[in-house]
Amino acid sequence: MNDQAEAAETARKRHGIFHPKILTTLRTYDGPTFLADFGAGLTVAMVALPLAMAIAIASGANPGVGLVTAIVAGFVISALGGSRVQIGGPTGAFIVVVYSVILDHGYDGLVLATFMAGLILIVAGVFRAGRLIRHVPEPVINGFTIGIGVIIGSSQIADFFGLTVEGKMPADFIPKLEVLWQSAGSFSAPSAVIAVVTMVLIVAFRRAAPKLPGLVVAVGLTSAAVAVFGLDVETIASRFGAIQSSLPSPTLPSITLERLVDLLPSALIIAFLAGVESLLSALVADRMAGTAHRSNTEIVAQGVANCASALFAGLPATGAIARTATNIRAGAKTPMAGILHALFLLAFMMLAAPLAGLLALPALAAVLVLTAWNMAEPQHFMERMRTRRSDQVLLLMTLVLTVLADLTVAIGAGVAVGLMLRLKRRGLPESDWHAPDR
Repeated sequence: MNDQAEAAETARKRHGIFHPKILTTLRTYDGPTFLADFGAGLTVAMVALPLAMAIAIASGANPGVGLVTAIVAGFVISALGGSRVQIGGPTGAFIVVVYSVILDHGYDGLVLATFMAGLILIVAGVFRAGRLIRHVPEPVINGFTIGIGVIIGSSQIADFFGLTVEGKMPADFIPKLEVLWQSAGSFSAPSAVIAVVTMVLIVAFRRAAPKLPGLVVAVGLTSAAVAVFGLDVETIASRFGAIQSSLPSPTLPSITLERLVDLLPSALIIAFLAGVESLLSALVADRMAGTAHRSNTEIVAQGVANCASALFAGLPATGAIARTATNIRAGAKTPMAGILHALFLLAFMMLAAPLAGLLALPALAAVLVLTAWNMAEPQHFMERMRTRRSDQVLLLMTLVLTVLADLTVAIGAGVAVGLMLRLKRRGLPESDWHAPDR
């Protein structure tokens, strides 16, 4: 590279809006690096496989769209993103808003809202909003993340215990608990046993063999037990039918001005969640791997990924903290690991989709219950209670509003109050940023 080209490259990195990390890493890419990325991609794909389907089910969608999202959005986020080792796909943070959008506007409405959110993120990246999103107060992020964990956990009670619920499960927290209480008489011991054993196995594998994809092994073992012993436990196939074995043709639902206006609040909250979660995940990746992400490039990539996911009728997507951490621990070196993870998932969909139908729903519920636990991070509760009183109030306010009111209200109120608190205590040192364990 000559001096002029090198100077242009340096300027683009410093001031550019869109400069994917893969362009940097490919210059020195070699065989050993590919082998490291190959192993990491395969490992994280095995973790993402059951998790993507479980998130789709909890969101009120068909499990197959979870795989589609992980494949399409996961590929785009790694290929175009500003983080070296970030893994993208559907995440638990979206379950609440996705479930509500599907309930209010149908699945077509969700697809259109996701596409709109993608466009919003692209515009935000172009206007260099990447660093602005990072200034959302940590108590607000913790509050709505814990709240989402509570809602996810409550949404899995029915499948965890094999309860039979008449009609559609309410989206609101209190009515949902009332319906679950009324359905308590349909408790299924085999379902509860499968769920509990799955949880125990996942935790045991994580502690005894952290590099082993214990999640998929645990779900596979308990699902196999259901088939071998003929247990009366629901599976993906028994409830949803066969999983699709190919990607759908790209298309979009009908677009009218009225629908765009109706879906704009949902699109804004999806864009906000995708932006915050992706940058939070990228920050975690930087601290774990000693890298530095490009925030505006990451925001643009998230926007393109959500537009692409919507074109294939997928779910909203963002950077996934747990899968990113798994990718790093598995030895990933470049974005190629994320691309390979998406290709492995595509190969599974095309060659072995019928096997996914055998997965037991209580086992997948156990996965999401553990996900909800990790999102809530109860091990840090006492630490958070030793922070400033104003931060405690901000966290609890966001948490309560997330669970009992609405995610949009919770984030809006949290950011507004957090901004007022920040202005009030200008000049005082901010609390140390805490990298989430989830």
